[in-house]
Amino acid sequence: MIYLDHNATTPVDPEVRGAMDAAASVYGNPSSVHAEGQRARRVVEEARDEVARLIEARPEEIVLTSGGTESNAVAILGATAGRKGRVVVSGAEHPSVREMAARLAATEPGAFEVVTVDPEPSGTLDPDRVLAAVGAGTVLVSIMAANNEYGGLYPIAGLSGEIRRRGALFHTDAVQAAGRLRIDVEAWGVDLLSLSAHKFHGPKGAGALYVRKGVALSPHTPGGGQERRRRAGTENTMAIAGFGVAARLAARRTEPEAPGIAALRDRLERGILEGVEGSRVVGSGGPRLPNTSAIFFEGVSGEALLIRLDLEGVAVSVGSACSSGTLAPSPALLSLGLSREQARSVVRFSLGRGTDGAEIGRAIEIVRTAVDDIRRSAASGRPAEAVGRGRA
Repeated sequence: MIYLDHNATTPVDPEVRGAMDAAASVYGNPSSVHAEGQRARRVVEEARDEVARLIEARPEEIVLTSGGTESNAVAILGATAGRKGRVVVSGAEHPSVREMAARLAATEPGAFEVVTVDPEPSGTLDPDRVLAAVGAGTVLVSIMAANNEYGGLYPIAGLSGEIRRRGALFHTDAVQAAGRLRIDVEAWGVDLLSLSAHKFHGPKGAGALYVRKGVALSPHTPGGGQERRRRAGTENTMAIAGFGVAARLAARRTEPEAPGIAALRDRLERGILEGVEGSRVVGSGGPRLPNTSAIFFEGVSGEALLIRLDLEGVAVSVGSACSSGTLAPSPALLSLGLSREQARSVVRFSLGRGTDGAEIGRAIEIVRTAVDDIRRSAASGRPAEAVGRGRA
């Protein structure tokens, strides 16, 4: 398998797996005061320290969660509880942000006005348009740091000062940025920031929400004193242990690895664009994650191409992994100005640690052949599978 779907999830690092195996023998409840409980508490707090270091935060500012989706929910619901006003989001947000904002407006009619600011067709997000939407009475702005579908980077540090001066809280979904970019919450100036371990070689089921010191956040899950009463429930010690090691490794490896991954991404794009007529990179007009490429293939169903590539041993994605299986085109891609038909013809390639040049060369060949076969089958009226070779 040539795995080019790292934005969906990443392989668990062997060091992470080792830490989780070791933590399996620490069976105490981290909230218990006896020795076994305190062993578990040390595992949790050591991991919290590593997560804090990854983003240049204080350990007490880290709320441990089950992942990015829950972190986004804790941020949005906690920041808006008991308040009324405007919530501003980008049109390319992850479904866990976009749908939570819509739920606010629907659940409490008249209490919240949700304003959406679409990115430019180039993939950039105009800070002036965002700030124009942050009027009096805005309680929360949620703008992702890096888009999960086409990799666009948004101007978080350039927005934060003015947003906070206007009295709104500023949340950023940094799930795709962590492990691919250096994050400094002080330099970024955000109030809330979401992370997920499995996006940078940690386990699924572990994540965190950074809550800047002094920010009042209502509890998301009542019923216990865990996580400074912001998220009740017994901590998942094994997953948290793995999260901590993944954060430590990401802090050490992210910047050295990024140039090599970006070079492979650029090679993949050149090879496809030169060999496939009617293809183009979506949202490439501004800064992007070094590992991500969303490519439009004219006249080709992205779903059909995904299936064909899978049969040939190449794993890619269409849209957000959290929305896979739906027939609707990606809202993030539509926000860039693509038509519904065009959005359905986009495939995402996301590289990661372990991707090598031989895999990229082979993937280029497979993509070229697969697109040609799909187009020929469409012209002849035969099913695409009839011309695919398949994988034994």
